[in-house]
Amino acid sequence: MDMAIRVLLVDDHEIVRAGVRRLLEQDQRLKVIADASNGEQAYQLVNELKPDIVVLDMIMPGMSGLETLRRIHRRDSTIKVIIFSMHNDAAYASQALTAGAKAYIAKTDDITDLPKAIFRVNAGNNFLSESMAQKIALSHFNGGDNLMEGLTTREFETFRLLAEGYGLEEIAQTLKLSNKTVANYQTILRNKLDIHSPIALVRLALQYGVITN
Repeated sequence: MDMAIRVLLVDDHEIVRAGVRRLLEQDQRLKVIADASNGEQAYQLVNELKPDIVVLDMIMPGMSGLETLRRIHRRDSTIKVIIFSMHNDAAYASQALTAGAKAYIAKTDDITDLPKAIFRVNAGNNFLSESMAQKIALSHFNGGDNLMEGLTTREFETFRLLAEGYGLEEIAQTLKLSNKTVANYQTILRNKLDIHSPIALVRLALQYGVITN
């Protein structure tokens, strides 16, 4: 067990953390050393425990998975992160991989993909479930996700929060940015995406699966 892969679980749903822990600990080669319910707690535990792998939810209250990933890698780029998300859209997966995630698995995928991903990522490889790999390949073939792929992590997060109805001040607090910086991101998004009304923004977010009905 001393040589087991040390995993940190991060998800705001306790039942998800408990289920994933039970799944992973069926294999003696894996050891869940801690779990966290939010990004801030995860960032602190990563610094304290130095896990081999972080299994990280994409969307959480407060600091999101993408922002948590960005901060973890800014502190220690050797930490390997797997995104385990309810979102099974290519836009989210592409953003996560661009931000430095080594694997992206949707919670709707085969649950056995998660331990497979941990072993693959720990060995220095990347991992995508078969269904997610197909979606990303199709999006590139059709050009369907080019707009989302053209956004930086901060721009994508701002776009998502705007589409979910957050105000500029709320977004600033969530992303730990100034109101002026968030307003600048809003202007950049209008220009990059050619959207000039809240309704157009929400429609675009629905089109690309960034939010759902």
